Amino acid sequence: MPRELIEILQENNTVRIERIVSRGQNSPKEFWYDQDENEWVILLKGSAVLLFKDKNKIVKMKVGDYIKIPAHKKHRVEETSKIEDTIWLCVFY
Repeated sequence: MPRELIEILQENNTVRIERIVSRGQNSPKEFWYDQDENEWVILLKGSAVLLFKDKNKIVKMKVGDYIKIPAHKKHRVEETSKIEDTIWLCVFY
């Protein structure tokens, strides 16, 4: 899969729910997400590694793991599984 698949499942003025499918994708070098919204994400399949800029905190995620990422908390995706799809369910609010 050359690019992530991002599908918006539901959205309104205050909430957006996305399904993201990754396979081996990661954030570009020196790129950090700096989102205006809070994000709650659960990993439904696969595995992933997130890196948070403050304190270089690494979070390894497996199926069933979830995390809340506050607005403007800089983070990046260090890796996703290369051997199977990684499926994220993300709620932005």
